[in-house]
Amino acid sequence: MSAATPAAAPTDKTGARTEEAADVITGARDRIDALDDRIIGLVQERMAVSAVIQEARITSGGRRVNLSREMEVLGHYREALGKPGTALAMTLLELCRGRI
Repeated sequence: MSAATPAAAPTDKTGARTEEAADVITGARDRIDALDDRIIGLVQERMAVSAVIQEARITSGGRRVNLSREMEVLGHYREALGKPGTALAMTLLELCRGRI
């Protein structure tokens, strides 16, 4: 850093223009990070439960995937979250398929 370049302000990392806003953003980001950790844990739990279901279905002679059930899941997410909910549900279903 040259003498002509001022030191970066603490707010540069957050994009805020005041220290107060930077503090709010930093705190909120910490909460988001904690929520993301919980969401990841729940997705991993969902994947494990889905594997149990798939194993039982395959062992009984059924197919790995139940398309009518997947349509129910897609509808549930779409109703709760709108169109982006469908994309989220598709991602979850993709993560939960074929882990056996």
